[in-house]
Amino acid sequence: MRTHASRPAGSSTPRGSGYLDGQMLVAMPGMLDERFQRTVIYLCAHSAEGAMGIVINRRAADLSFPDLLVQLGIIQEGEGIRLPSSVEDMNVLMGGPVETSRGFVLHTPDFFIDDSTLPIDDGICLTATIDILRAIAHGRGPSSAVLALGYAGWSPGQLESEIQANGWLNCPADPTLIFGTGLDAKYDLALRKIGIDLAMLSSEAGHA
Repeated sequence: MRTHASRPAGSSTPRGSGYLDGQMLVAMPGMLDERFQRTVIYLCAHSAEGAMGIVINRRAADLSFPDLLVQLGIIQEGEGIRLPSSVEDMNVLMGGPVETSRGFVLHTPDFFIDDSTLPIDDGICLTATIDILRAIAHGRGPSSAVLALGYAGWSPGQLESEIQANGWLNCPADPTLIFGTGLDAKYDLALRKIGIDLAMLSSEAGHA
């Protein structure tokens, strides 16, 4: 395992393809699917084969990051008090309804594990192995990170259909929004980033 700030050659996401990987999806106020109402999703992958993203504004109920480290055997019960405050306060998110027992870490690119870390854009990477949790617990992890349990997935063409049906808006990713701790404010902040005042937005209007 190596941890460093450089990215593998050729790892940047091609743009101009019409795909939205590396961007944020913001649910329209009229979203009918309760699982995604008022959600902001960082889109990790989007291609002709489908899409995958992480909900970044929904907290996992009754589960703190130190509790999770204990459950995984990374630290012993009672050792949480010795964790750095930044680790203690790290959000554990409900990343989506698929594979909810699996953890996914979105993080800054100052941490990299060969064959495990996926660089998504210049500011965000995804790692889904327990090694990154061990590194974070011992102060060797990325400077900013969020842990999500599960993810949101779309079959080929499904996301495009939902966008055309006014289910989602999209905007460029904002690391401060992804890694910020104020989960309850992220939805309104994401809409403002698009230039939309929620009070003025009709659920019947607008296209992504």
